[in-house]
Amino acid sequence: QVQLAESGGGLVQAGGSLRLSCVASGIIRSTDHMGWYRQAPGKQRELVATVTSGGDSNYKESVKGRFTISRDGYKNTVYLQMNSLKPEDTAVYYCYARILSTGWSLKDYWGQGTQVTVSS
Repeated sequence: QVQLAESGGGLVQAGGSLRLSCVASGIIRSTDHMGWYRQAPGKQRELVATVTSGGDSNYKESVKGRFTISRDGYKNTVYLQMNSLKPEDTAVYYCYARILSTGWSLKDYWGQGTQVTVSS
C-alpha cells in the first residue's frame, strides 16, 4: 500500500555533510508526522528528528544545531540535512511516516534504511 524509499547515505569524513531523502509512495490520503530514526551497531533504534504536517520539528539533543529536517508535502518527501557530522553519527538511518492510506486510521510506515558512515 505504502512504500518509503531512502537515499543519500554514504561515507563522509568528520565535519562533512550529507543530505538524506525519503519519498513515500502508494495510496496516500494524508500524511501526519514524518521523520528519521537511526540505529548504530549494538544499540537500540533512536529518534533523530521528526516534523509534523504543520512544520513543527523535534530533534535529538545531540544533533540540534547540526541537523535540519524538512518536508515537501506535495511530494510526500522528508529530508534530513546533516552538517558537521561526527563519527558517533555513524548508523543506519531509517525514514518513517505516519500515513492514512486505505482504512480508517493512521499507520506508521518504515523505509529499509540507509547507511551513514562518518570516518574520523
